[in-house]
Amino acid sequence: MNATVRCAWAGADPLMQHYHDTEWGVPVRDARMLWETLMLEGFQAGLSWEIILRKREAFREAFAGFDPQAVAAFGAQDIERLMGNAGIVRARAKIEATIRGAQIYLEMQARGEDFADYCWSFTKGQPLPGTGHATQTALSALISKDMKRRGFKFVGPTIVHAWMQAVGMVNDHAPACFRHQQVTAAPKGT
Repeated sequence: MNATVRCAWAGADPLMQHYHDTEWGVPVRDARMLWETLMLEGFQAGLSWEIILRKREAFREAFAGFDPQAVAAFGAQDIERLMGNAGIVRARAKIEATIRGAQIYLEMQARGEDFADYCWSFTKGQPLPGTGHATQTALSALISKDMKRRGFKFVGPTIVHAWMQAVGMVNDHAPACFRHQQVTAAPKGT
């Protein structure tokens, strides 16, 4: 019997394997979902993705389903509520960055900029082939710089690259991974 070959980071944990097999690397075209994933990647800074994945539903509940309109309106009381929520990562700077990130998302929208179009503009709308081992690239550094210019926080080149991998802007499944060819062959969208 042949064992399924996955990217090494998926390990033996069923939750991580399921995430790897069904979500990671699949191109995301939904603006809100792209933003949610970027915010969660920011919470991961200094931690493991497994921690964030295990807390993802608690994050969604705490941050109003990552509805940018609702999160942008969070104030001091909401920050204190979130700081007391053991279900999420209680880092004030990351919580404040998420609120500011929602405000930036809405500011872009008000200017007629769609967040999905913005994100995918860096790859001309198409997923890029990855190396399977990079932690950051010249492109993730460029996107990081632009996001920081817009006011986003916790968007360094390494975080941005991890986000690009997660949302399928780059196919970084290892060449031997069973998902590599599936993701490569999937319809690319616009």
